[in-house]
Amino acid sequence: MEEAVLLNQTTVVTYFRLRGLSINQNVQMVAFAMFLVFYVLTLIGNILIVITIIYDHHLHTPMYFFLTNLSCIDVCHPTVTVPKMLMDTWSEEKLISFDACVTQMFFLHLFACTEIFLLTVMAYDRYVAICKPLQYMTVMNWKVCVLLAVALWTGGTIHSVALTSLTIKLPYCDPDEIDNFFCDVPQVVKLACTDTRIIEILIVSNSGLISVVCFVVLVVSYAVILVSLRQQISEGRRKALSTCAAHLTVVTLFLGHCIFIYSRPSTSLPEDKVVSVFFTAVTPLLNPIIYTLRNEDMKNALSKLMGRVEERGKK
Repeated sequence: MEEAVLLNQTTVVTYFRLRGLSINQNVQMVAFAMFLVFYVLTLIGNILIVITIIYDHHLHTPMYFFLTNLSCIDVCHPTVTVPKMLMDTWSEEKLISFDACVTQMFFLHLFACTEIFLLTVMAYDRYVAICKPLQYMTVMNWKVCVLLAVALWTGGTIHSVALTSLTIKLPYCDPDEIDNFFCDVPQVVKLACTDTRIIEILIVSNSGLISVVCFVVLVVSYAVILVSLRQQISEGRRKALSTCAAHLTVVTLFLGHCIFIYSRPSTSLPEDKVVSVFFTAVTPLLNPIIYTLRNEDMKNALSKLMGRVEERGKK
């Protein structure tokens, strides 16, 4: 009897409603302008990095191979959420279909988890380059780099499939409103018409554990690097510290969000949307800024590329 009552109360959800950043129209207009500018600059910056690395053969090294992967992710990651958010600014209902929501969650976690693994691999690359410079090209040869790239993309795919499959199997009914401007697993799971405590534990065990473990590995890696730098000459130390500081900035901003969101039960906090803005729009924009403005090799390569473009334009 109870099962029949529950079945009658449960409706088939085909759409979710996104609450967005704010119900205030003025705030929405400011958010629209901010996200649009950030998104365009993110696309231009990261695509320019990829083109520059491909163009300049001096940048065909393991470090820039992984940086190319990072730039590709930072083009794809905001594309999963920002265009939809921009369109919803002009819509009163802000609807997203169930299939589109699942797709958004899948690619959001695919690119996010892959970036976490990539940042960890990049830390290992810097560790080998700074602490074992004579063995660097032997340890980080191209075969190893390609295998690491395949492994981190495969790991991100497995993680995303696991989380998305948990979400699809749940029954959903009213309420159907997601308290954010995109679909994410914790917010969607809260709308399920069943006890989700086990699912929430699995989410924390999966996403939260990955974020915390990778963060600890990264901190330990940089601690070892800093100890090693004490034995190097001042110029080499300055350049290495600059690279590591840039990398650590990206790591802290990105993993800070993941730890904050996925290392606790699926409860909404006022800070969630602010953190989500940094996660989806700000961090992908900071990557090209940090890795170009603080990197002499990239700045020189960009200058040569711009010079070549100007010459062709004059012709």
